[in-house]
Amino acid sequence: MTITEQVNSVQQYSDTEVIEQILSGNKALFEILIRRYNPYLYKIGRSYGFNHQDTEDLMQETFVNIYLNLKKFAGRSSFKTWIIKIMLNQCYHKAHKYSYRKEQATEILPANSTFMFSDDDYNDNAKSVINREFINIVEATLQKLPDDYKMTFTLRELTGLSVSETAELMHTTTSNVKVRLNRAKAMLKKEIEKTYAPGDIYEFNLIYCDRITNAVMNRVYEMEKSIQELARHA
Repeated sequence: MTITEQVNSVQQYSDTEVIEQILSGNKALFEILIRRYNPYLYKIGRSYGFNHQDTEDLMQETFVNIYLNLKKFAGRSSFKTWIIKIMLNQCYHKAHKYSYRKEQATEILPANSTFMFSDDDYNDNAKSVINREFINIVEATLQKLPDDYKMTFTLRELTGLSVSETAELMHTTTSNVKVRLNRAKAMLKKEIEKTYAPGDIYEFNLIYCDRITNAVMNRVYEMEKSIQELARHA
């Protein structure tokens, strides 16, 4: 069975099942996790304020770190939450290194939170042709939000994390997450009065997915080759 056939045959497997097989020696299946979570990490990087190329670089480093630390995933949170946390750390360190200005939103008011998109809305919109100019307006508007609001919106609405998962990653309370989300949606309301598909914001095209996947897997194979070489000469 070729690597492609192996990958295709286990696409229906859960993250835990794929991880178990990778740790058992089937390194090629790491490609599944890369392709599965490429779009989410891309949204995080772009939402953090990085351009396309910087985001791709951050994604590669994140996936390499994930591969090297896969044994440390203890399942206390979802795998999705775990890898997003790693991506956020990568973004933070890069932003800090280059002195990107990061604003802090501190005002907290009580409020209730609701999803901006229902499943039906998402499915209907996913089938429609999205006006690229309109999406550009939404993306530009999202970038103008205070960082805490922008990232909360991205984690909740664009990557689909729960309130508690978002609170964990943002190091805040669930109440504050709800406040930030409501405020973010209020700020964006004029630009998104008509429904749109969350997946189209910071769109990650298949051609980019292939490039990231191939680059990461090449680094994985190179690392494994180096490890084997060292073992032979030990």
